[in-house]
Amino acid sequence: MRPIRPLEFLLLEIVIYLLLWLFNDYLASLLSLIFGSICLLILLISLIVEAIERSKVPRWYYLFLGVSVLAPIVAAVIYLLLSGGASWLQQ
Repeated sequence: MRPIRPLEFLLLEIVIYLLLWLFNDYLASLLSLIFGSICLLILLISLIVEAIERSKVPRWYYLFLGVSVLAPIVAAVIYLLLSGGASWLQQ
């Protein structure tokens, strides 16, 4: 079995987030903000710790965290462009 690459992981996450956006855009917006923020904070803390003291954390860890930050943003932009906006904002 070959390892999954960051681009494949990005596409998989985008598909999952888009399905969530299609199912319930309010829940998707909340989860996108929460998961994206958590991954961003973990990435920033990891980079700061790595700058202070070198560790043996592999490069793919940072790539996957970066992809996990980028995926909800890309999925939200795609959904909002295709649908014309979030339904819960248009009341």
